[in-house]
Amino acid sequence: MLICKVLKPLVSTNRIADFQHKHLQVVLDGSTQKVAVDAVGAIPGDWVICVGSSAAREAAGSKSYPSDLTIVGIIDHWDPEAAKEMAAGNPAANPAATPAKPPGGAG
Repeated sequence: MLICKVLKPLVSTNRIADFQHKHLQVVLDGSTQKVAVDAVGAIPGDWVICVGSSAAREAAGSKSYPSDLTIVGIIDHWDPEAAKEMAAGNPAANPAATPAKPPGGAG
């Protein structure tokens, strides 16, 4: 699975019949723009969960569907900068890893 940001819808009115009328979105995966089938109704600016390979085809509706990337969920809260800091090993970026101070302010 990937976490991507939806940039904009992609309109393609002339496409193969197997593509049906599924909505397409341009998503940002790191610094790479990709096209994803939108199975959940995401809008530009949403952070989304995407699946690839055979999972993408099945999530789009059929194992024979021609998709390499499908949006399967919209993330409620995502801070990409905090995620980068956590990946770099900065414990201050993860509130769960910071010990709570005892009542009364001691510590």
